[in-house]
Amino acid sequence: MAKKIAIIGGGNLGKSIADGLLSNDFEPSHLTITRNRIELLKDYSDKNVVITQNNKKAVQSSDIIIIAVKPYKIEDILKDIASEITSDKILVSVVSDFSIQRIADHFDVQPPILRAMPNTAASVNESITCIASENASDNDIKEVTSIFDALGEVILIDEHLMDAATVLGACGIAYVLRFIRAMIQGGIEIGFDAKTATKIATQTVKGASELLLKGGNHPEAEIDKVTTPKGCTITGLNEMEHNGFSSALIKGIKTSLDKIS
Repeated sequence: MAKKIAIIGGGNLGKSIADGLLSNDFEPSHLTITRNRIELLKDYSDKNVVITQNNKKAVQSSDIIIIAVKPYKIEDILKDIASEITSDKILVSVVSDFSIQRIADHFDVQPPILRAMPNTAASVNESITCIASENASDNDIKEVTSIFDALGEVILIDEHLMDAATVLGACGIAYVLRFIRAMIQGGIEIGFDAKTATKIATQTVKGASELLLKGGNHPEAEIDKVTTPKGCTITGLNEMEHNGFSSALIKGIKTSLDKIS
């Protein structure tokens, strides 16, 4: 991609996006990352990425601007960069619970504005990114999709589902990691050392995902393949369900959405 990209906000998500781009041979000098504590971006300056505290400067020198700040900061950021936004720049927000219209209200011009919700697996090119737009052209969407395609998989959705996408895809990383942690703890309790339990648990989760992604089956179809009458798998599953396993996860997802909404 020849266009220059600015990531406004070099926190965990912003850096995950940067890492994914760089690992796909994106030209480092075409990438700018901003952060107040610029010393935390030294690793990127060592790679020839442009780092700065000046958001306006970053916007001026870039074609695509990705806003990756905390929700409580976005109003101030938009006010800060408004004078530098022109109609030929593409604006992408990865900020949760902040609509395209609310972003557009800060500008005198109307640039293409999209919302994207990747997750931190972008840093290893395994993100799922949901993208929504209102006034963006097909070409604009193609440009932005090409960025996030490099970081994993992309799905185009309606904007009213962006909060739900945040919970299922972005918050979902934490849910899955907590599940893996519990598997590791269980593995240690039944006799494995931590390193071995971690290897078994993480590869098992990866394998389960691949079964669904490549096979296209419903999870229960794959579960049926490993549950035999009076077997240890069904006994374990039933014990988990008796203790609210599925219910707790569903309630957690709904509670996270309620918090955003």
